[in-house]
Amino acid sequence: MISFDAKNLLFSSQIRSGIEKSRIETYENAIREAHQEILSDRRADILGFYNLPEADTSRYTDYLKSLGDDFDTIFVLGIGGSALGNKAVYNALRTELKLPRKLLVYDNVDPLFLTEILQQTDLDRTLINVITKSGTTAETMAGYMILADLIKRKYPDDYRKRIVITTDKERGFLRQVINQEGYKSFIVPDNVGGRFSVLTDVGLLSSAFTGIDVQALLNGAGKMRMLCENTDLWQNPAYLNGLLHYLYMRDGKNISVMMPYSNSLYDFADWYRQLWAESLGKRKDKRGRDIFVGQTPVKALGTTDQHSQVQLYTEGPNDKVFTFIKVDKFHTDFEIPNLHPEREEISYLGGKKLSELLNAECLATEIAITKAGRPNCRITFPDLSAENIGAFIMLYEIQTVFTGKLLNIDPLDQPGVEAGKIATYALMGKKGFDQERAEIQEYLGE
Repeated sequence: MISFDAKNLLFSSQIRSGIEKSRIETYENAIREAHQEILSDRRADILGFYNLPEADTSRYTDYLKSLGDDFDTIFVLGIGGSALGNKAVYNALRTELKLPRKLLVYDNVDPLFLTEILQQTDLDRTLINVITKSGTTAETMAGYMILADLIKRKYPDDYRKRIVITTDKERGFLRQVINQEGYKSFIVPDNVGGRFSVLTDVGLLSSAFTGIDVQALLNGAGKMRMLCENTDLWQNPAYLNGLLHYLYMRDGKNISVMMPYSNSLYDFADWYRQLWAESLGKRKDKRGRDIFVGQTPVKALGTTDQHSQVQLYTEGPNDKVFTFIKVDKFHTDFEIPNLHPEREEISYLGGKKLSELLNAECLATEIAITKAGRPNCRITFPDLSAENIGAFIMLYEIQTVFTGKLLNIDPLDQPGVEAGKIATYALMGKKGFDQERAEIQEYLGE
């Protein structure tokens, strides 16, 4: 199981801006109220991600059996919560687990990006997975229309088996397409928001296809959920980390830097950016008052960004909270040969493992950040396994909702995103958006 170390978020001789335990104790009632709100939402079936560890995974097994050996690549068309989690899980495990099948994700409407993906894709062996709950997401539907047209023209006799759609159970344009064309389909559940959906059909279908043990993902999530049901704050990593980040926000530290010391986990920093930013970045609280809250998530990669960002982090503005992520044991590793034993400048590296150097640099950066008086915490993976990845996902989903309760905002909506979608519809000439189109023309001075 992954572990969480919060000592460098607390007040100490080095972290003088840290949170004192006496201050944490004053939030006992707020913690209890947030916990009760979460329990109430769970009873009302609003927080469906809590129930996912009990999900039946046989539908993925049955579907994959029906495909046989026809495909070796799954090509996901999605954006945001319909893509980031898929990429994060796959890239975390593909090398360590030697996954037999490949995942490609098209999550940006850049034509050169699509060209590059298609150039490396053997469509004969590729399954197209379209993921959008509404069936109206402009970016995803543009990709769908391009790829569906291509597949239909190239494989007129069996195009149906080459496309699978994940969307709303009953409603929406794509559900109509499924009924008309006879495509195989999976479901985006009503009670799990997009950025919380990686452990639903949205993410588990592509994970199962590539060879990941999706039951292990859910088992890890279940173990973390159980740990985070503990009402003792010091035994509940999601609540403890959530409260500490909330308090740092109150103190003006409105930047959260996530720095994995593993390329395999780098995409989880992207996944976290959406989860944290979209859930907590809100103008209004539940009472409709303007509060303009949120913490800007920033991603960094150790050791790469020690040489591009750590100068700022140690000597720049003290307005950030840092999360280091490390992996104790890599199953794939290299020993550094002692090619120049006579040169003390580099001979100290001889005989060491690359993983030793990586984790030494993680600790060294943590020490440097701590000595600079900057608050930080650490999440440790014993190894890269499906169970540990599932635990990490559940940890941050619970932490995000809990922090939203402390902020007295709705962590499940995204009104700012909807405004951008409406503007896009108007710009692209969608019927029913004449008023918005006129406003845009006025903005452009036309």
